[in-house]
Amino acid sequence: MPDENIDLLSARSTRRSFLTRLSALGLVIPGVGSALASCSRGEPNESDSARRGAGQGAIAANQQPQAGARGVRNPDSRLDTLHHAEHGTTTSATGAAGPFQRFDATAPPPAKTRTQQIHWRAQAVPLRISPEIVVAAWTFEGNIPGPTLRCRVGDTIEFTLTNEHEVPHSMDFHAAQIDPKTAFRSVLKGQSVSYTFSPRYAGAFAYHCGSSPVLMHIGSGMIGAIIVDPPAPLAPAKEFVLVQNEFYLGDAVNGVQPFDYTKMLGTLPDYVAFNGRPGQYQTEPIRVKRGDRVRFYVVDVGPTVPCAFHVVGEQFDTVYIGSPPGNAIHGVQTFNVAAGGGMIFELVANVAGEFPFVNHGFGHGQKGAIGLLVVEE
Repeated sequence: MPDENIDLLSARSTRRSFLTRLSALGLVIPGVGSALASCSRGEPNESDSARRGAGQGAIAANQQPQAGARGVRNPDSRLDTLHHAEHGTTTSATGAAGPFQRFDATAPPPAKTRTQQIHWRAQAVPLRISPEIVVAAWTFEGNIPGPTLRCRVGDTIEFTLTNEHEVPHSMDFHAAQIDPKTAFRSVLKGQSVSYTFSPRYAGAFAYHCGSSPVLMHIGSGMIGAIIVDPPAPLAPAKEFVLVQNEFYLGDAVNGVQPFDYTKMLGTLPDYVAFNGRPGQYQTEPIRVKRGDRVRFYVVDVGPTVPCAFHVVGEQFDTVYIGSPPGNAIHGVQTFNVAAGGGMIFELVANVAGEFPFVNHGFGHGQKGAIGLLVVEE
């Protein structure tokens, strides 16, 4: 460790000044940092702003991390690491949660234009993920997952993110090939970041907040899917998007459970879900007709566990393990989608009945990553 770091650790200081100076060096010490942060006397996380039309602007150059700073970090990580040092390791959100609503898994239709202008907001909201459970979510557009974006290879996406939350946020599209330090940079409350990209490959891709610590932002709900269609359309099908994510929750405060960063580091989730609500498609199944081709865009945003996707009583006619249609495999029972990955699964529903679709890693599947595909006559 450099001498200046040793001097820092040995210097007399208050807990807060120690954590602030540690954050300024870009150091990340899992576990230890979380424990120290919980000792900080900083005020609780303030409520987010619901205002629209916030002004655009980039973070000033003097707020960027110093070149050569040690530790695992992202652009502007000092800002976010400092926030967690000052305010603790759990999320918060104010306001009243609405009623429980099933997340519609139906894929959006193919894009009609070759250029899309997308403007989303980063927001902290209380979100009901079951009739009994409300979480203090960090979100894109107020939901977990955020909106599904759909385009074609070569389309132009003109994207803007406006931050309405006290914590810095950013956007990382896995379908983009772009300088992340510039495009995926963090912005403060009231600021916006804009960039343009054109996807080169078709497939099912993740998106998520890329601000540091990334684990906290993904684990708190800032996730979603972007579907990129190939130049020649795939065969007609009933199409559904399943975004798997994990929930690591703390004790409820006024009926709202925060997300817990220390539990995220332990990688033992309380719940695992498709589209942000554990088990929602068991009570309200996905329905198709006998003879339909069914296409699942399965995106695993994690933040940590994989999805061994399987449909009980069926086999997949086709699984695209990369950009369709050139790399398909056939006659597949189960295939693993890595955290941060996405794949396309197809079957022909030629038998009527009820077919559970699951994460066949059942230690996670039975925590909520399970639903029913009902094939009707």
